[in-house]
Amino acid sequence: MTSEPTADFYAQLPTKRVAAGALFTDEIGRVLLLRPTYKQTWEIPGGVVEDNESPRAGAVREVLEELGLALSLGRLLCIDWIPSRLSETEGVMLIYDGGLIDGDTAATIQLPGAELSDHRFVNLDLTRGLVSGRMERRLRAALTARHEGTVAELRNGYQEDPRSAPSSVP
Repeated sequence: MTSEPTADFYAQLPTKRVAAGALFTDEIGRVLLLRPTYKQTWEIPGGVVEDNESPRAGAVREVLEELGLALSLGRLLCIDWIPSRLSETEGVMLIYDGGLIDGDTAATIQLPGAELSDHRFVNLDLTRGLVSGRMERRLRAALTARHEGTVAELRNGYQEDPRSAPSSVP
């Protein structure tokens, strides 16, 4: 008979930062971006998943906090593993399908002023310079996954090849 692992066992396991967001588009396919007050690049609605919170619940909570909209989210579109760097910990980033936000709903968006200063719908081809390169790649993969009915599996924003052996990060 085997026993369950102890709390000490789990305390020794590695931890990862997990963040979840939502991909929203308007009637003509532009992506909703938010301008944080605490960084240079724009982001999609979302953020860090809290302790004992599922990624989906975290994304829904963040959408409510950041947009003032209680919206349900569709299926998972993208998962992106991010390696650790000097300035950030290793992480897993997920994007759920937020669907379409029509003009009437967009007019009711209420940003938390201390955290976000602006929002806009942007053609993906015009996001360079607004979002990080990694976020741009992630958004392209999420839009493709939405269109194809698949889930994009990325490594640092690049498409992961399931047939390849693990290697260093690009």
